[in-house]
Amino acid sequence: MPVIRPLPRPCPIVLLVACLAVSCVPTAWAERADRFAPLQAEADALRYDDARQTSVFSGRVLISKGSIRIRADQVEVRQDEQGHQFGVASGSASQRAFYRQKREGVDEYIEGEAERIEYDGRADRVTFRGQAELRRYRGTTLSDQTSGAVIVYDNRNDTFRVDGAATAAADPTGARVRAILTPRRADPAATEPAPGGVSAPALTPSERLEPRR
Repeated sequence: MPVIRPLPRPCPIVLLVACLAVSCVPTAWAERADRFAPLQAEADALRYDDARQTSVFSGRVLISKGSIRIRADQVEVRQDEQGHQFGVASGSASQRAFYRQKREGVDEYIEGEAERIEYDGRADRVTFRGQAELRRYRGTTLSDQTSGAVIVYDNRNDTFRVDGAATAAADPTGARVRAILTPRRADPAATEPAPGGVSAPALTPSERLEPRR
């Protein structure tokens, strides 16, 4: 499957300056540089509109942008005059769209799924809509898990907001906000049993980035 990169390509001088700028960013800030990283995509089809600076990838779409990984049925990407990129990832009827990104300066990852995922490169913000779920992993250990109708994650200050659905009919799975928060100093090997006396299964960060056949 060919690798498709959005047009137009920057000139060599601009590319050289951008590479030098990124290489000067300290390691602790590398993940915040994701919004300046080039976007690479794989898909079954691409529709590009030069006038609107919009690319629509469809069919088993895989996106990588720095440490960001996106998997979806369709992804629309556009770019403003300042070079900021914006994306909308849509899931299929059987599979929600998927998003994953490394947190700044630590061995932690933010991972989420929703019917629709909106990426705002200018604000460095990700919004999950419809059956939204957000997970945080410390290394390979699931630390926190939150679900709701809408989740907004702000990468600039590492905060997120969760809203439930107005009515159960609007989103039965997100009518109420649900969260599991693990104390930072807790020993992963001595976690509290889940309700009912059954221990929760061990989970690892999802690597489901290959398209479903």
